[in-house]
Amino acid sequence: MNPEFSHLHQLLRQRLDLIADHAFRDRDPSAHLAELQRLSEALAAEHQRLKPKLPPRLNHYLVQSSLVKALDFLEGRAE
Repeated sequence: MNPEFSHLHQLLRQRLDLIADHAFRDRDPSAHLAELQRLSEALAAEHQRLKPKLPPRLNHYLVQSSLVKALDFLEGRAE
């Protein structure tokens, strides 16, 4: 993985982990939603910052919010 994309990788992992955290969602729905929003905004900002440097396929995954595919691409598991 390109080291320049490490923060993007971290944000994708955090967002997907948070989506899967049903215990947090059930315990405190408002806080869970706020954290989802924070991570979504951070991902969007990182996407915009990196956009000129992104491979076209990775950019496509991010534009389409295909987070798992974007993570797979960064981790070398893309189709």
